[in-house]
Amino acid sequence: MQHGVFLGAGFSCWAARLPVARELFDFAIEPFGPREAGKLARVVALKQRWDDAHPRGESEQFIAETLQMADRHCRDVLWYIARRLSEPFIWVEFHAQRWRRHVFMIDESRAPRPGAGLIGRLANASCCGIVTTNYDMIVEYALTTRGFNYGTPGEHLVGRGPYPVSQWRNPVVLRGRTPLAKVHGSISWDRTAHYTDGRRALTGEALIVAPTPEKQPPRELSAVWALAEQILRRAERLVVFGFAFNPYDLAVLNLLRDAGENVRDVLLVDPCPPLERAARLWPWAEVRATPPPAGNTDVVADWLGG
Repeated sequence: MQHGVFLGAGFSCWAARLPVARELFDFAIEPFGPREAGKLARVVALKQRWDDAHPRGESEQFIAETLQMADRHCRDVLWYIARRLSEPFIWVEFHAQRWRRHVFMIDESRAPRPGAGLIGRLANASCCGIVTTNYDMIVEYALTTRGFNYGTPGEHLVGRGPYPVSQWRNPVVLRGRTPLAKVHGSISWDRTAHYTDGRRALTGEALIVAPTPEKQPPRELSAVWALAEQILRRAERLVVFGFAFNPYDLAVLNLLRDAGENVRDVLLVDPCPPLERAARLWPWAEVRATPPPAGNTDVVADWLGG
């Protein structure tokens, strides 16, 4: 029996302590040089003014309104979001007479691999694919290029491979069997290519769908949504980790409901599982819940083997 995996922001929070939407504007980044410091200062000031005018406002509302503002405000906020979610994966070196920054490459041995044990267990032979709303690279780091593809096995990524230097020019190829559909984009994508690392988060050119009410994907992600639909239609069982089923996330909810018509068993992994919301989405399925693993994956393993 095939199973699918759906990862929301709560998974990245559990695995790598990345912030969910309500925590996103904690400004916990280390700016690199005066240009980034200026961007960060502008976003801090913009958020403070908005908070003063909307004392009960939510981050998603702030982002939605900002994206309708002048181009610079829009670019600054999108840069900050991608930059914040790449912060744990940035490293700095002094090379060629200057300090340089990098975001870890997928196969780099030094790259942190938070959640790798759980992801590796979920992406077993019966897994028909992983769908995620997250645009960090946690799944890519966990599975490496030998464990996943973006819908086309054998795809060549753009950019350098991991160290050592002698391997930089070798093509980096996605050879894994598990399809990964990132429906809100990725810090390693732009509108033209998929890259070997998350440098798009540093340049501000990442193809991401910011967390806003009723967010809709751009046409550049249409193939990704088609892949997500294909994965969900094949799944008879579904693990949903850290997704709140918020009513404003209409496009994703419709995808889960319409493409999940064959799902008969759902496991919610969440400290406060939204059982009622999930049951309304799949009234024909058995929906159960478990808290996130604390040092082991026994509960999930038992469910997969059940």
